[in-house]
Amino acid sequence: MTLKVYGIPNCGTCKKAIAWLEDNNIDYDFVNTKEQPPSEKMISAWIDELTAKPMRNTSGLSYRALGDQKKEWSDSQWTDAFAKDAMLLKRPLFEKDGKAVMVGFRAKEEELAKLGGK
Repeated sequence: MTLKVYGIPNCGTCKKAIAWLEDNNIDYDFVNTKEQPPSEKMISAWIDELTAKPMRNTSGLSYRALGDQKKEWSDSQWTDAFAKDAMLLKRPLFEKDGKAVMVGFRAKEEELAKLGGK
C-alpha cells in the first residue's frame, strides 16, 4: 500500500494528519503542493473519486478571491481552477494506491480506517 499526503508543510491540519500517521506507524509520502502542484489529470481523477465540493479550500484567500460565480461552477471548471492554483485545494488530500480516498483531516474513526488506521 502506498499512501501519499498532498498538502503544504506549514498547514496546521497537515501537521495534525502527519502526527496521527506517525503515531499510528503508517508509512506515507508527503507531497508539497506548493513545490509540486498536482497535474490537471491528477486533479480530474481526484474529482472523479471525491467530487469537487469537498476538495475546495473555502477558508483560503484564493477561494474568496474567485467571486460569486464559483458557486455555479462545474467539476471541469473546478479542475481547471485547482490546476491553476493549488492553494484552492483543501488540505491534506490523501491518495491510497493511486486513488483519492479522503480530503481534510478531522480524525473521525470511519475516515481514519481509509488510511489504514484503527
